[in-house]
Amino acid sequence: MIKQLPLLLVLIVLWMLLWGSLTLLTFLTGVLVAIVVTRVFYLPPVELSGRFHPLWFVVFLLRFAIELVKASFIVAAQAFSPKGPGRSSVIGVQLLTRSDFIMTVTAIAISLIPGSIVVEVDRAGGILYLHVLGAASGEAIEKVRHNVLAIEVLLVRALGSRDDIGSLSK
Repeated sequence: MIKQLPLLLVLIVLWMLLWGSLTLLTFLTGVLVAIVVTRVFYLPPVELSGRFHPLWFVVFLLRFAIELVKASFIVAAQAFSPKGPGRSSVIGVQLLTRSDFIMTVTAIAISLIPGSIVVEVDRAGGILYLHVLGAASGEAIEKVRHNVLAIEVLLVRALGSRDDIGSLSK
């Protein structure tokens, strides 16, 4: 139950935000809903590292913002191009770590950047499969792989455990 406490708290806060009310009744119903959700829908426990490095998190946010703006212009140019976006590709990216938490955060970050979306996750193999717009050449595909791994590295440095950081040097 202690390991699920962060999840319960997030669900309670989400419930209160959805209702737009900070009352005792909303809190109590949020507790009830959170307990029911965690009991009915099995979610494997996610091991958080308990580590947060603010400097690396700021570096991640800056890189993410740059990628977001750059990709927005590229996708907009592709949308208005008479030729269209060109060929798309589905590619697999072998992540450097095996952490479910880092894999999830990396997948979310990549999916938020325009032009790519995570379509499949191989949890056991540590592979993210992405659909990428305009990635027709091998060079473009390798560039996408490099960007995904760079974002993963920044997330590991900001949020990863010592084992995750150790896996970066292998």
